[in-house]
Amino acid sequence: MKNKLVIYNSLTRKKEAFTTITPGHVGMYVCGPTVYGDPHLGHARPAITFDILFRYLSHLDYKVRYVRNITDVGHLEADSDDGEDKIEKKARLEKLEPMEIVQFYTDRYHEFMERLNNKKPSIEPRASGHIIEQLQIVDKIMDKGYGYESDGSVYFDVVKYNENYKYGELSGRVLEDLLNTTRELEGQSAKRNSADFALWKKATPEHLMRWPSKYSNGFPGWHLECSAMSTKYLGEQFDIHGGGMDLLFPHHDCEIAQSTIANGKSPAKYWMHNNMITINGKKMGKSLGNFITLEEFFTGSHELLERAYSPMTIRFFILQAHYRSTVDFSNEALQAAEKGYQRLMEGLVKMEKAVAGNKSTFDVQEWITKCYNAIDDDLNSPILIAHLFEGVKHINNLLSGKSTLIEADLEIFKSTMKLFSFDILGFVTEEQSTSADNSMLSDVINLLLNLRMEAKANKDWATSDKIRDQLQQLGLIIKDTKDGFEWEMK
Repeated sequence: MKNKLVIYNSLTRKKEAFTTITPGHVGMYVCGPTVYGDPHLGHARPAITFDILFRYLSHLDYKVRYVRNITDVGHLEADSDDGEDKIEKKARLEKLEPMEIVQFYTDRYHEFMERLNNKKPSIEPRASGHIIEQLQIVDKIMDKGYGYESDGSVYFDVVKYNENYKYGELSGRVLEDLLNTTRELEGQSAKRNSADFALWKKATPEHLMRWPSKYSNGFPGWHLECSAMSTKYLGEQFDIHGGGMDLLFPHHDCEIAQSTIANGKSPAKYWMHNNMITINGKKMGKSLGNFITLEEFFTGSHELLERAYSPMTIRFFILQAHYRSTVDFSNEALQAAEKGYQRLMEGLVKMEKAVAGNKSTFDVQEWITKCYNAIDDDLNSPILIAHLFEGVKHINNLLSGKSTLIEADLEIFKSTMKLFSFDILGFVTEEQSTSADNSMLSDVINLLLNLRMEAKANKDWATSDKIRDQLQQLGLIIKDTKDGFEWEMK
């Protein structure tokens, strides 16, 4: 079964049979979020895509080390190493420490990934926790003559690299075209060529996040973190590198170049990229200001939303399209996904009532093979979902007496429906989802009421009253007790 999985390799631009570098083991690195704002639908797609891959590889009995990073330093406003660090900018606006911003939005990201039922990665490293490893790569690149220092900043010499290798092999960009079309931006004079990218940036006096190095007190370039952390946790070459298609250039092209020089080899055997979520044909993202946060989807609070949509509706909406195709947002598409999800869940509930007959009137093994063939074909989730709906049709026929299955076939049919619906596609029933949401809501309410108790102990009556009044406006009945508090919903 392991030899049947075929995945599209962005590097070779073709589907390839999946084989591992180390038999039985898979090293998978996926670019995670830059944590300076609430996660939106565009963040959900790569998380769900590679969650499916993680789940399926684990089902195939591979020992998977899934590494997904958190970018908490070095991602500037422009890919051309220009502008302010995105997290620092947020920290300045909100008058907080950068790491307060990082912690808050990392926690928010985890909260929403859990509600979407994405499994946690094996390791989730942060860029700021791997400055030493990043500087070691800078030193290697400098020692090999592919980096240069300019006033305390260090840049990768793309032109020199391209003389001996091919820069842009992943995205298909041609360096000569980049040099001819990229205008010289203000502050770019430190670079020899406009296509060169920062390995280390000297911090300006007002820059909040900085670390000492022999080059300057500064911070790493955005592209460097993934090379450093993937090498540390997966080795110099590993199996799968994943991320959104918007990372092909410049992020992943730069990553290949710097890893090739530092380690003497390209970092990953397979490169996998999910396509974009779009709104009216344009990419959804913070930079364009057209994004809808996951919280807004779950509460229905965005002006473009006709109503709220559950986490499992969002998951179904994303998986009903192949991960390499674009998905355009619309309320109609979300409502169709909601109906599809409910139809599948209702079928799984009804399935438990099916009983065995004295003969099998349809070929269960043929249906199972079709399910595996779909997921083996580059994670073709929409085709797999179509086969699961075929399974729902079989369930209805079993219950109406139009079809029968002997005991052994019925059991394997039921277990396979559950396997692909729950274990691989990662859906949960509405009851499970509601229970998880209620548990999370209870935790938040208890946290706020504990903060109110602390405020009362500090005689901060204004804060205490504000928390009580706002929770009561939301429909809570709060009762102070000698041991603390009690609460219930109206």
